[in-house]
Amino acid sequence: MPELEPQVPALPAAAVARLTLYLRALNAFLAEGAERVSSEDLAEASGVSSSNVRKDLSYLGSYGTRGVGYEVQYLSRRIATALGLTQDWRVAIVGAGNLGRALARYAGFESRGFDVVALLDRDQLMIGQEVGWLRISDAEQLEVTLERTKANMVVLALPAEAAQQVCDRVIAAGVHSILSFAPVLLQVPDYVNLRKVDMATELQILAYHAQRLPEAGTASA
Repeated sequence: MPELEPQVPALPAAAVARLTLYLRALNAFLAEGAERVSSEDLAEASGVSSSNVRKDLSYLGSYGTRGVGYEVQYLSRRIATALGLTQDWRVAIVGAGNLGRALARYAGFESRGFDVVALLDRDQLMIGQEVGWLRISDAEQLEVTLERTKANMVVLALPAEAAQQVCDRVIAAGVHSILSFAPVLLQVPDYVNLRKVDMATELQILAYHAQRLPEAGTASA
């Protein structure tokens, strides 16, 4: 029988975020033909400290070997398993405006284990148009489309006024993993995994940090 991967405990949110960085770096090392990598090299490629790398990977039972480092292929597979990326993730995008279309065309989803299976909108002028290999479906048929495509994740690329109603329909249809780009706080039950991406908020945070930088062209003597 094949050797089973050790069970991964529940991870701190910050560690989960860093694991995605490690996986991206490891995939780059694999593409270069590297077989082993040190915690220092992985830290530099990921933009974090080597102590964080060692601590985060210890959650997975991967401690590396002093003077030898980590086996790149094994560690990449281990992180992918811990993140759930070895499962079949089928994504439906609701909202076929500029953002929704851009997301539907993004090739990086497939390479990271996500299959975009549907793009929906309620605008009758959009329904039936092709975006990449997808044909825009009628959002009025959301539940039917989710069932037909076996989608188990939904991305909401919607204006604020439409997001909550569509979110409620998605949950009622049995999809409990939702990524929202809508500029509004959505109310969901505790059993639903909701992630919110608010680009305006991120820009505001960036502006705060930017205005604290020394003025361009000034330097101490």
